[in-house]
Amino acid sequence: MAKIKVATHGSKKDAILKKAASLFRKKGFASSSMRELAESIGVEAPSLYNHIGSKSELLQDICFKVANDFTLQLREVESSAAGNTGKIEQLIRFHVRMMLQSFDEVYVSNHEWKHLKEPHLSNFLAQRKLYEGKLVQLIREGITEKELKNLHPHVAALTILSAVRGLEFWQRHKKDISTDVLENNMVQHLLNGLTI
Repeated sequence: MAKIKVATHGSKKDAILKKAASLFRKKGFASSSMRELAESIGVEAPSLYNHIGSKSELLQDICFKVANDFTLQLREVESSAAGNTGKIEQLIRFHVRMMLQSFDEVYVSNHEWKHLKEPHLSNFLAQRKLYEGKLVQLIREGITEKELKNLHPHVAALTILSAVRGLEFWQRHKKDISTDVLENNMVQHLLNGLTI
């Protein structure tokens, strides 16, 4: 029987989660089967259950890993000495890097979360809402301290989150642009707009 190939410093469960995220992104959670996942890993389906409990557990682990990564980054940014604009820039850069380096996982957490079972669904949505609220607060403080234009903070936060999520289209077409240029252009556009 084939063994699950593990990346350096990773576990078998990490390898399974990576493959599951790829499968869920391509086919959707509901249309994906454990048999397909096992085939993509190169093992028999029953051997997956030595490492995971269910397909639902995989989705839960993917969604909460992404949510926790964003929450941890937000805490680091909030405790940094940077001003509000600097903190927002750090978050934008983190979002861009996550979309480039962990695309399958982020895509799944953005699109397939609706298949989470309770209480995980409510917990995930609460964590997401809290994150968005803290981003709005950073923008509000930036406006109050005259670091940012007087825009509606919720609209500004929505614009940032939607723009970065738009990198899904770039991932599909992989335009001839380096990831560094992409990240820097996104930051410049989102913080400074298009006008000179």
